[in-house]
Amino acid sequence: MVRVKRGNVRVAKRKKILNLAKGFYGSLHTLFRPAKQAVYQALTNAFRGRREKKRVYRGLWIARMNAACRDNGLSYSKFIHLCKIRNVQLNRKMMAEIAMFDTEGFKKIVETVK
Repeated sequence: MVRVKRGNVRVAKRKKILNLAKGFYGSLHTLFRPAKQAVYQALTNAFRGRREKKRVYRGLWIARMNAACRDNGLSYSKFIHLCKIRNVQLNRKMMAEIAMFDTEGFKKIVETVK
């Protein structure tokens, strides 16, 4: 059987993993085996985190809108229900921005919906 040396391929593969592990603590950025495990775990967490971020931001928008709605005498759930009935086309992100930075504008939205 012919001997396969894999020189270039192995070096490139290790180099790629160790480049991804830059900044990791201790031997995780120098030794290949622990670096490989750490990089795979980091990539898994990054994938999960990109999806989790969307959930976290939606919760933040809802909390901000709830506080602004309560200042105007409504609960968040009633406000959203009325928005659906009145066919308001603003999404939660934009309404949260308006509630934070333009309280008068949000008050007008609430009055329109009521």
